[in-house]
Amino acid sequence: MKNNRKAVDDRQLQILNMVRERGEAKVEDLARMFQISQMTVRRDLQYLEKERLLARTHGGAVSLTKASMLLSQDEKTALCRERISEYASRFIDDGDTLFINGSRTALNMLNYVQGKKVTVYTNNCWGMGTRYPDGVSIYFTGGEVRSNVMVGEYVMRNLLAMTADKTFIGCAAVYDDGEFRYDIPTEIGINEAMISRTTKALYIVADHTKIKKREEQENSYGSCAYNQPCTLITDDNANMSVVERLRKYGINVILVPTK
Repeated sequence: MKNNRKAVDDRQLQILNMVRERGEAKVEDLARMFQISQMTVRRDLQYLEKERLLARTHGGAVSLTKASMLLSQDEKTALCRERISEYASRFIDDGDTLFINGSRTALNMLNYVQGKKVTVYTNNCWGMGTRYPDGVSIYFTGGEVRSNVMVGEYVMRNLLAMTADKTFIGCAAVYDDGEFRYDIPTEIGINEAMISRTTKALYIVADHTKIKKREEQENSYGSCAYNQPCTLITDDNANMSVVERLRKYGINVILVPTK
């Protein structure tokens, strides 16, 4: 056991030194270099970040110097989404069956499911060709593909023949009146079909850039409110006045730490 711990410590030190020297490193490169799984790399990076030695990004890590000086706003937002994905995975239990919509943030949480058997039904094409941890079984609804999301009657028919314990969905915006916006009009019906066939819990994942006041609405795409309990998982950069209003509407809001 001590030898194993020493091997882990040595590897994490090498990873840290590499990130500091190069400024950044990708998960897939580190996995190949150390001949370990990407999940093991993510655990190493998670530990090093917890110790405030580096900062994780979507797909890798950067040195603290680069994180504070060079990350663009888009990269910082991507980092927030990664945190949300990781946090959302905590609500997945062994044996769960899940619906996941076209959200990349929701789909990404499967990378953090460890040691659990999980069945996933999704219309999200981003999951195709992606290798997830052992125990994760993913099935696609089929349908017409638009913007990497499967839509149409074929999706609806298949969903209405399925059930899930929990649904995880993303959205284009969350407004302070409790409504959720979707930029593919047919998404509303698909999401509602998923929710109607869910037996336990509904989770919505959305980073802080999507938490908005109604007057900030940019377009006329469809929005809807869900007439059942739901949990919104966002990050701690969200507009707190909007968060408080959402809570008054009965939405359970979780603010994921990102600092």
